[in-house]
Amino acid sequence: MRLAGRVAASSVEQIKQSLKRGAAALRDARVPFLVGGGLATWVRGGPESGHDVDFFVKPEDAERAWKALEAAGMRLERPPEAWLLKAWDGEVLIDVVFEPRGLEITDEVFGRADELEILAQSMKVLSLEDLMVTKLACLREHELDYEPHVEIARSLRERIDWSDVRRRAPDNAYVRAFFTLAEGLGLISAADG
Repeated sequence: MRLAGRVAASSVEQIKQSLKRGAAALRDARVPFLVGGGLATWVRGGPESGHDVDFFVKPEDAERAWKALEAAGMRLERPPEAWLLKAWDGEVLIDVVFEPRGLEITDEVFGRADELEILAQSMKVLSLEDLMVTKLACLREHELDYEPHVEIARSLRERIDWSDVRRRAPDNAYVRAFFTLAEGLGLISAADG
């Protein structure tokens, strides 16, 4: 269901079931994928995700991943954004992300990913550093919401290599403002990078 251009929040249980179905479809189609977005933080002890499922794939695998979700009974949607594809598992949105801001999905990104158990299934999960780089790269004048960034920093700060994030994140006023805010709240130290 869409409300005013935004996706209505699905229940956490529905999202978990869609994660399992989507992961199974991609595995069956032999499409390498990484779990990203809010689920990548939730599985590590961060806040629960009530928004959607994000699968990160290499650009050359995006169409094949999308079609695998369709073969599993999901409804496809080609959005105007050129960096992702969408599928709907009932009311749950699944994003197939292949060109996120700030990060090229390569073998190196897959190499940095963690193999974690999610809902009794082993899945590769985007590294926290790569996740933060993509989230920080999205900060812009008209997309300026620090709340999710601060939530991740608050809940997972000791598990993130902040010097790596600072080195790879875009150098702009919005990213610098995040680091100033996170330092001011005592979530990270200026020495972390």
